[in-house]
Amino acid sequence: MEILTILIPVSLLLGAAGLGAFVWAMRTHQFDDLQGDANRILLKDFDEKPAQDD
Repeated sequence: MEILTILIPVSLLLGAAGLGAFVWAMRTHQFDDLQGDANRILLKDFDEKPAQDD
């Protein structure tokens, strides 16, 4: 039962850190261009590398 005195504050701290990261992401507009991200995966974006000879 003594372990609960450690685990409960640690879990609350990790939950607060996750919530803080989510709030930071929302305030810095990380989720604004959802349609652009959905379309970007469909585009062919190959590097301009020369073909290698075997």
